Amino acid sequence: MGETFRKGDEVEWSSHGSTTHGKVEEKITSDTEAAGRKVKASKDDPQYRVRSAKSGRDAVHKPSALRRHQDDD
Repeated sequence: MGETFRKGDEVEWSSHGSTTHGKVEEKITSDTEAAGRKVKASKDDPQYRVRSAKSGRDAVHKPSALRRHQDDD
């Protein structure tokens, strides 16, 4: 299983060949609909709803697809 994140954590992920960053909005631990699609998740295999800082759109990713965002400052 991948890293664990909390609501508000700054994360980044690959999207269409580039890296996008945003915040974790929620941890999903049961089958549901989020970000316009069906999400299969469980306590043992969670997914995370994240909001892009650039577009403001929601996406859902497995923990293995996310990493903590590193500021360039």
